[in-house]
Amino acid sequence: MKVFILARAKWAAIIPALAAAALLCPAQAQKTTASSDPDPRVKVAQPTGPASSMRIDNKTYVIGEADVLDVDVWKEKEISRQLAVRPDGKISLPLIGEIQASGLTPLQLQENITQDLKAYIDNPEVTVIVDNPLSHQFNIVGQVARPGAYPLRESMTVLDAIAEAGGFRDFAKQTKIYVLRPSPGGIRVRIPFNYKKVIRGGNLQENVPLKPGDTIVVP
Repeated sequence: MKVFILARAKWAAIIPALAAAALLCPAQAQKTTASSDPDPRVKVAQPTGPASSMRIDNKTYVIGEADVLDVDVWKEKEISRQLAVRPDGKISLPLIGEIQASGLTPLQLQENITQDLKAYIDNPEVTVIVDNPLSHQFNIVGQVARPGAYPLRESMTVLDAIAEAGGFRDFAKQTKIYVLRPSPGGIRVRIPFNYKKVIRGGNLQENVPLKPGDTIVVP
């Protein structure tokens, strides 16, 4: 009888401990799972691709034909507008009429418009921004991953342009590439480019710096 009472007392002490442990385990498991989940308040940085737009320096960029300009005259909505440079290199604005834009920097054009507006407006405040530098583009066509028109960055070469367009397609004739460059009189000069030789250190003179209006042809 004494043995039975001791055994009963022993199990009476063990059972509550087992029950407490059983309740504690799910709580710990839940806590561990929760701690492994990302904090919804934390924003994970996403990778970004290279910028496709061209950065314009108002002090050095030279405006050209077809460039789209934003001309803003403070507190003068009737004069402020977005417009493209015409083939003759000029733009037209209310009050002052036609004004030369091609061949000038945005700051120079801004100053010229300001001076002309002084005859009509007291202390005009003018801002000129190149919204779309269409005159500073090159084209790449043929057997590349992404043919099309691209902004022309400073010191950009044929190799840079091919990389910008995503590289070659499977059947590109890498030794037969050429650049078509506009010249006076409407004639296009053909400049050969042998990709395989250039990347091996030969014919480096063929990796020419690109100019506005160049077209790279990848057969």
